[in-house]
Amino acid sequence: MKKISTFVMVVASGFWVLGLFGCAAQPNANAPSTVTVATPAPTPDKAAIEAELTRIENDWPRVVKEHDSAAVQRVEADDIVLIYPDGSHGSKQRDIQDIGSGALSADSWEISELQVNVIDNDSAVVNLRAKVVNGKYKTPDGKTQNVSGQFRFVDTFARRNGQWQLVASAGVPIANPEAPAAKPSPAASPTTKASPSAKASPSARPSPTARPSATARPSASPRRAATPATTP
Repeated sequence: MKKISTFVMVVASGFWVLGLFGCAAQPNANAPSTVTVATPAPTPDKAAIEAELTRIENDWPRVVKEHDSAAVQRVEADDIVLIYPDGSHGSKQRDIQDIGSGALSADSWEISELQVNVIDNDSAVVNLRAKVVNGKYKTPDGKTQNVSGQFRFVDTFARRNGQWQLVASAGVPIANPEAPAAKPSPAASPTTKASPSAKASPSARPSPTARPSATARPSASPRRAATPATTP
């Protein structure tokens, strides 16, 4: 009988402890609730970003002329993805070496049709046209290649630690950049019908015109860099 009474007291004490902690765990209906609100992304200053990236791109002719490899070091990201106009892969170290050594040179380097597409506060894409006059590239084996021509580039920029860096770039040569736009032929007069007897003899067909051979693409291609960007 004594053992039964002791067992009942232990069980009762256990329920009392559970009830005590259960009540303590109940939320207070009068306590203010905590709600996490996502912080909205800052609105990009498009005008400032466009001005800064335009300045970076337009500084490339000076970088080439002055062999400013330090500018390449600052602007190009260490993990940059580079595709040269001849289809080969490039690298930041190669750009630094080519610019610093003067391996890449040109009489003039004109940039035009530059457009900046701002994606957000820290990323943007730039596309532009570059005209290189008397561009030359000295290969490691001492040969000189002609890299003149006109090219289109697409550059992707990212702002890292407050500084704009080039993280990817791809370029392609422009085929027949000076060719004028084709004009439509004037419509024939409806009153002028060709005579059925005026068919050309099969032997009078002109021989096909020989197509000019395609210009060989250089193994080294023009690139762009710039002085360090500042936070807009």
